[in-house]
Amino acid sequence: MLYSAFPEGRQALVDAVALQGFTAVAEALEAVPAEPLLRLRAYLDFAAARPRLYEAMFTLPSGLRFGAGRGPEPLRRAFAAVQAAFPGTDATRAEVAWALVHGLATLQAGGRLPRSRARARLQQAHRLLTSP
Repeated sequence: MLYSAFPEGRQALVDAVALQGFTAVAEALEAVPAEPLLRLRAYLDFAAARPRLYEAMFTLPSGLRFGAGRGPEPLRRAFAAVQAAFPGTDATRAEVAWALVHGLATLQAGGRLPRSRARARLQQAHRLLTSP
């Protein structure tokens, strides 16, 4: 049985899958230059290409925590890739960028936003996040 590999139970399995997802999203973000539009697009492309993994990362209950430089290395690495494109005096700008692109990814995956405007949404998100 799969759970036997995780003596801590189902939650440990979900967290392990989520951590693999954060490693993969970090790799996808790091594969493009730290230019905001490219990182936003890479994030959305990752979420669209791996919808079940993305769901495990964010929708299933998890004991993983974000923020303030805490959490497992894959989460810190993924956040650092976002922060490299959206630097600021603190992590707030990167947090907002992640929240915005996550919202777009989630709504797009659920079919709640028209595909025909995906590019326009990406460009609008870029403008919102990079305007002074």
